[in-house]
Amino acid sequence: MSTPPLDMDAYWMPFTANRQFKKSPRLLTRADGMFFTDDHGRQVLDGIAGLWCVNAGHNRPRIVKAIQEQAAELDFAPPFQMGHPKAFELASRLAEIAPAGMNKVFFTNSGSESVETALKMALAYHRVRGEGQRTRLIGRERGYHGVNFGGVSVGGMVANRKMFGTLLSGVDHLRHTHDLARNAFSVGQPAHGAELADDLERMVALHDASTIAAVIVEPVSGSSGVLIPPQGYLQRLREICDKHGILLIFDEVITGFGRTGHPFAAQTFGVTPDLMTIAKGLTNGCVPMGAVLAKQSIHDTFMNGPDHLIEFFHGYTYSGHPLACAAGLATLDTYAEDGLLTRAGELQGYFAEQLHSLRGEPHVIDVRNIGLVGGVELTPRAGEPTKRAFDTFLDCWEQGVLIRTTGDILALSPPLIAGREHLDRMVDAIRTALRRLA
Repeated sequence: MSTPPLDMDAYWMPFTANRQFKKSPRLLTRADGMFFTDDHGRQVLDGIAGLWCVNAGHNRPRIVKAIQEQAAELDFAPPFQMGHPKAFELASRLAEIAPAGMNKVFFTNSGSESVETALKMALAYHRVRGEGQRTRLIGRERGYHGVNFGGVSVGGMVANRKMFGTLLSGVDHLRHTHDLARNAFSVGQPAHGAELADDLERMVALHDASTIAAVIVEPVSGSSGVLIPPQGYLQRLREICDKHGILLIFDEVITGFGRTGHPFAAQTFGVTPDLMTIAKGLTNGCVPMGAVLAKQSIHDTFMNGPDHLIEFFHGYTYSGHPLACAAGLATLDTYAEDGLLTRAGELQGYFAEQLHSLRGEPHVIDVRNIGLVGGVELTPRAGEPTKRAFDTFLDCWEQGVLIRTTGDILALSPPLIAGREHLDRMVDAIRTALRRLA
């Protein structure tokens, strides 16, 4: 049964073609398991885990109950100079599943805030150590690190940057790793491109290592089109950072909590950063929350001076919010009970096989995958960049399957509870749409 017409004028929607949407709205009213329900009562298969975040599927009873009970018990607790038990419990639980040595947790409310926090930590860390001249931040072309000024500055997605002026000064960018000529249709990590990490040595030669505070990269770039790191690339980046005393930050907002077959992509690729940003899957998307995981040595560097003085002048009103912590704890329990933090590793072979069956379909020029995340790159329509992918998205929606687009790339990141039949349906919907567009 459809809902009454809405007055849509007041809401300025984020990252949305507002005029197109309001002419033909796509409204979701319920969710359960692998499916949304739209305002016409249709079941829509969730092929993107909400927005890369609902890793355990929708409407999980343990998480819902935890949020309800927490709201009735303690709705808010001030996070400055005060605390509540669940914040400490959640931090300890996260440290248990994090890469070895990353055992300090600073809570935020989103991935964007986590990035800002990690960048500030890196700058402050060097200053506390007596190397305050290390102020330069290095991002990567085609990187996405949220939408706040620091994240946009180190990010490398043109559309996210071009309208907002000069952004932060003292930022430079590594070359991206996307190489269609050598790596098209790679299954898992591409074979070619480890040497692209040496671009950091060029930055060092240009700026001098003593001025560089940190390098931030996504282990797998999600929002810029599912770009998988070449074999050996992250390892080489880690070695160069160590050589020059530069902090390495992994943005795991998308890859965290089982997306690549381990709790974190750092474990999948065997590379441990100094700082790691997380969000999204931390609460299964139920309550906004993010965090930065830091190595013990970074935390301890700040712990000097008189005990009564604040060591790091940063934080948010809602850092470690009681409802978010309750949701986070219940989410970790759900992941553990269902074995979801490693399930992508069990399904990735079948997912890769199905996804790569799209090779040869109309307009497909590349297919990429790792764990339970996949990208299908299409040839742009002449004079209408992004339009072919958007038309594919709309066709899939009409078929009852929700996918995501970024530029002319289709992205899939289903909940980790997905079965083979769900993966089949997602790929079949894309195949049908592409053939109709031909």
